[in-house]
Amino acid sequence: MVKVGQPAPDFTLEGVMGREFTTVSLSDYRGKWVVLFFWPLDFTFVCPTEIKEFSARYKEIENLNGQVLGISVDSKYAHLAWVDDIGEQAYPLLSDITKEVSRAYDVLVENQGIALRGTFIIDPQGIVRWIVVSDLNVGRSVSETIRVLQALQTGELCPVEWRPGEKTLGKP
Repeated sequence: MVKVGQPAPDFTLEGVMGREFTTVSLSDYRGKWVVLFFWPLDFTFVCPTEIKEFSARYKEIENLNGQVLGISVDSKYAHLAWVDDIGEQAYPLLSDITKEVSRAYDVLVENQGIALRGTFIIDPQGIVRWIVVSDLNVGRSVSETIRVLQALQTGELCPVEWRPGEKTLGKP
């Protein structure tokens, strides 16, 4: 099971970037902050709202030396077909068809064969710094993910509801 403060399990997955197939490894992004998120399935109701919001906010994350990677248990072919419905995204949509990565990140619902809504922030050294996993029917907050990424990047103690430009509590 992946835990905060431990190395993120590496992976190499096929997926879709734009309308092309691609292969991505987590280790490709060493030196960057990675926002890794899992969604249950393509062609559902809540998932496209999250996928599109991460894409709409991608530049904000990129400006924070970040990269977004999205993963579901759907095939790369399903992702490509879904892009026809939801449009091209600013980051890769990766296929965990074997469910090995979802299992490694402890978001797989075994009896349903799908992933929960898991969000992980991984630092430039490959260490997991933040984890949020939620039920299938509630979409995550991309704004909160970005706020936490900004807080982690300060290297300081950040109080509740901290926002960039506000005072931190100093070094831990």
